[in-house]
Amino acid sequence: MSELWAKTAAELLDGYRRHEFSPVEVGRAVLARIEALNPKFNAFCLVSQEVEKEAKASESRWLAGQPRGLLDGVPVSIKDLLLTRGWPTLRGSKAVDPNGPWNDDAPAVARLREHGAVLLGKTTTPEFGWKGVTDSALTGITRNPWDKSKTPGGSSGGAAAALASGMGPLAVGTDGGGSIRIPCSFTGLFGLKPSFGRVPAWPLSPFGTVAHVGPMARSVGDAALMLNVLAQPDARDWHALPYEPQDWRTGLEQGVAGLRIAYSPDLGYAKVDAEVASLVRSSIKVFEDLGAKVEEKNPGFENPSGIFRVQWFSGAAFLIKSLTSEKRKLVDPGLQEIAAEGEKITAHEVLDMQMKRGALGAHMNLFHRDYDLLVTPTLAVPAFEAGREFPPGCSRWTDWTPFTYPFNLTQQPAASIPCGLTRAGLPVGLHIVGPKYADALVLRAARAFETARPLQLPPL
Repeated sequence: MSELWAKTAAELLDGYRRHEFSPVEVGRAVLARIEALNPKFNAFCLVSQEVEKEAKASESRWLAGQPRGLLDGVPVSIKDLLLTRGWPTLRGSKAVDPNGPWNDDAPAVARLREHGAVLLGKTTTPEFGWKGVTDSALTGITRNPWDKSKTPGGSSGGAAAALASGMGPLAVGTDGGGSIRIPCSFTGLFGLKPSFGRVPAWPLSPFGTVAHVGPMARSVGDAALMLNVLAQPDARDWHALPYEPQDWRTGLEQGVAGLRIAYSPDLGYAKVDAEVASLVRSSIKVFEDLGAKVEEKNPGFENPSGIFRVQWFSGAAFLIKSLTSEKRKLVDPGLQEIAAEGEKITAHEVLDMQMKRGALGAHMNLFHRDYDLLVTPTLAVPAFEAGREFPPGCSRWTDWTPFTYPFNLTQQPAASIPCGLTRAGLPVGLHIVGPKYADALVLRAARAFETARPLQLPPL
């Protein structure tokens, strides 16, 4: 029973079905894990007082042979950017009034409740999710379970730290420039940024149509199961894709034989840490051994950091402008800096960015006529010191994340899966990018890779 916290969601559901253990036992095991480890890693900024109550209700349903939905009794954490009824959603900011009211669930949270998930609490995020690491004046520094002197990345860093240390099997993350894939790379997890609109979101992120909601897990199968729940429709999201009533686990085991995979070590312009580059390059052979046709090929676009910065910095300016002058003084200085730059961006520049963004998306559509998938490193560096926005030699978080944010601009599905450890014992992620709407193909390729390189938890 002491290892119930280590089981995947699929294993938990199978155990409930067989009456080998109960949601109450699992809830207690996970809460004990949170009590023991959250002080070390600072993954949760709020732990629910209702876990046992929800677990007992789930246990009753399982005993009656009437489980509710796909995740009945499975513990799940919620990133503190997503509205959760009855809990403050402070977004890592002292500028948000904790008194609320907090009457609404975001679509992802509403679906999880409907499917019987046991909500564990809210996970930490940098203020308003603005950067690729997780620390804030409100909640402090979140740390990496592989090495607590290192960052877990961000902005879904609390979610990643919770998963990697066994504080729950599933987590909801958001990704506006890499915020699911960055922490999954740094902490040895699987995370999927679905096609934009696949998972309904409300309210829309202040950073606009680069922001996605998606699953983070310790296995590809768990993420696919979770996507079944998260992708269900919600009329509040005007951008949402038409709902596809499919099981995202279907076809996971079909493998990659015959697929055409482009491997790009640097997108043609990125500077990559030598050890990261070596681990990723050696992992590409896995796809070849599984029968894929792999070709080293850059996708052929110029660095789109300028496009992304116009989108991101103008979003930051919009966000900060909505705060009172007194509340602005409480905001992270780095966020204030990019907001100040964003205020200088003209309407003409925004429209120009939209045209260039559209051209980038069209370019990738054409690229995928010849290649089923694009594979790159997830990040240019391994995890660095906690409490820093960027490692030495960089000037903003976008400098060390050159592989993630381009595919927020193009809205393609993209996932990170661990492909090895550095000599210092830090995980490195492999980035799998699919054509727009080909979420199932990305999951299938990730599952094939996982069969050869199973995920492992840090030796805590």
